[in-house]
Amino acid sequence: MRWKRTIQLLDVHCEGEIGKVAIGGVPKIPGNTVAEQLNHINTVDDNLRRFLCLEPRSGSIGSVNLLVPPKRPEADAGFIILQADQAHAMSGSNSICVTTALLESGMIEMKEPETVVILDTAAGVVKATATCRDGRCERVKLTMVPSFVQELDVEIETPEWGRIKLDLCFGGVFYALVDVRQIGTTIEKANARRIVEAGMLLKDLVNRTIPVVHPEIPEISGVAYVMFRDTEADGTVRTCTTMWPGRVDRSPCGTGSSANLATLHARGQVKPGDILKSRSIIGSEFEVGLEGITTVAGRPAIIPTISGRGWTFGLHQVALDPFDPLAEGFALTDTWGPQAGEIR
Repeated sequence: MRWKRTIQLLDVHCEGEIGKVAIGGVPKIPGNTVAEQLNHINTVDDNLRRFLCLEPRSGSIGSVNLLVPPKRPEADAGFIILQADQAHAMSGSNSICVTTALLESGMIEMKEPETVVILDTAAGVVKATATCRDGRCERVKLTMVPSFVQELDVEIETPEWGRIKLDLCFGGVFYALVDVRQIGTTIEKANARRIVEAGMLLKDLVNRTIPVVHPEIPEISGVAYVMFRDTEADGTVRTCTTMWPGRVDRSPCGTGSSANLATLHARGQVKPGDILKSRSIIGSEFEVGLEGITTVAGRPAIIPTISGRGWTFGLHQVALDPFDPLAEGFALTDTWGPQAGEIR
C-alpha cells in the first residue's frame, strides 16, 4: 500500500451516539495543555479533523476522539473530540466511549469490579468510574467538570417563532437550552429534522448576538450546541441536542444534561444528592446527579455526574493515499443538510 497516513479506530457508541476512538497513529499535536491542542486544531491546522470526520472517509453521524498523552500529572489519558464543524472541548457520551475503549482494548488495565480512569480534557479533568465484569465495561459514571449558568431566561427575537426564551449555560461546552414547545413541536423521532433545523437557526442567531467565553479557559468560546428539552410525566428530562451541520445527538447528551442541571439548581429545583434521568430522542437514558457545589471564577457552579453505557462494535483502519484528490474531505447537502455548504 502507498498510504502516507494511517489511523486505527475502535468503533464505540454510547447509548446510541457513535464516538469512535483513535487508538493508534494519532500524530503529535502542538500545545502545552489539551486546551492549547484543541485551539491548534481549530485555528491553525484542521487537516486531521477533516480527514477523520468528512467524506469520503466518514459521514455526518458521530464523533472521532483523539487519544493524546495527558498534560495533567494525575490523568491517565487525554482526548479531544473531533466533529464535522470543529474540535470540541468536552462530551459526556464521548468520555464514556473513550473510557470503554481504553479498558476493553487493554490500553488501561481493567480491574473488576471497578476501575477509575482520570481523563484530561480541554474543559478540565473528568473522573470516570467504570463498573467492570467478565472483561467488559458495563457502565461508566463520570464526575464532570464544573457546570454553571451564564444567563437564565435570555429573550431573543426570531423570525420563525417570535420571541422565545433560552438559558445560556456551560456544561463542558456552552449550550443554549430551549424548551422545545416554544418551537411548536415535541422531542420524538419523527420530529428530528424539524428540531435540528430549528437548532441550526438558533445557534447561528445566538452566536451572532450573544458572545460567550469561559472565564478561565479562553480557548472555549461560543455556543457549541442548542439543546431542546422537555419534561415527561414521570419527571424525566427529555433532551435533543442539535449538532452542526444538521443532525441530532442520539444519546441524552452528557454535557447538555450537565448544563441543564445547573439551570435546575439555579432555580432551586434540585439539591446536592439528587439524581434525575435524562432521556434521548431514541429513548436511551443517562442518570444525572448533583454531586456538589463549587464556583468558577467567582460564580456559582455545580459538580454533575453522568452515568451511562458504552459498547464497542468494530475496529478499522483509516488511510490516506498520497495521490487522493479528496484528501481534504467534503460534505454535500443531500446527506448533511442545508448547512453542509458552510464546511470550510
